[in-house]
Amino acid sequence: MGFLKRTALEMLGEALVNKIPFNRHIGLEYESVGDEECVIKFDMKPELVGNYFHGILHGGVISSALDMVGGTMAAVGILNDNPATHLPQLKTKLAKLSTIDIRVDYLRPGRGEQFFAKAQLLRAGRKVAVVRMELENNEGSLIAVATGTYMVG
Repeated sequence: MGFLKRTALEMLGEALVNKIPFNRHIGLEYESVGDEECVIKFDMKPELVGNYFHGILHGGVISSALDMVGGTMAAVGILNDNPATHLPQLKTKLAKLSTIDIRVDYLRPGRGEQFFAKAQLLRAGRKVAVVRMELENNEGSLIAVATGTYMVG
């Protein structure tokens, strides 16, 4: 992967995580983004607890993190589809990026000190991208999986 493309991917990942106030509020942090996978992370904190009896992560936070990493991976598909696109055209396409559908399967309670949301692009078309996402805790336990469909054009 060339330097310019790597830089564009890193800028994309950081922008999509850091420019959205809600993502900052729940503590999402960009970790890595590439052609094959995108990863974001966040720490457990008291305001993210959904079940106060057991101190586990709120399902809405899980869904939000998975949707964010999925949308970022869909944006990678836009970038890959238009490698020579000028920045204004790329910004126009990214502005249209939106979630059409997301299905989350919660596999086990969200226990852990830190969580990692990962995404892989399954299909990138001219109008729609399909992404597979997973959420793991710091011990490597799979907490949830999801499939998302994103409008990209």
